[in-house]
Amino acid sequence: MIRNALARTLGRGRWAEALAERHLLARDMHLLARNYRFRGGEIDLIMEHAGVIVFVEVRYRGNAAFGTAAESVDRHKQQRLLRTAELYLQTHARERADAACRFDVIAITGNGQTADIEWIRDAFQA
Repeated sequence: MIRNALARTLGRGRWAEALAERHLLARDMHLLARNYRFRGGEIDLIMEHAGVIVFVEVRYRGNAAFGTAAESVDRHKQQRLLRTAELYLQTHARERADAACRFDVIAITGNGQTADIEWIRDAFQA
């Protein structure tokens, strides 16, 4: 039972990330990395747009009964994203030395048939 629930959850997460990626690519953003992991943190998508590196957190909720997808990016999650982004920039310093950065959230609510996508640009500051 738990294994099936986990498989469904992972499937929805991948679906949400793919949906977010398509959404951003259609808006002239370029993919730099997907599911970047480093020292206990993960960034779902790292994109580039007009010389700005955009760290994207994708959040999915089937419905908003227990809070919205955007609300789930709390201070603790923001700190983990900031640390992971810092490490990404350190390991890619040569090619990204003077690029501006921002943190966006893609909040998806719905199911596989219908979904509302909310793109929160510059969702929080470093």
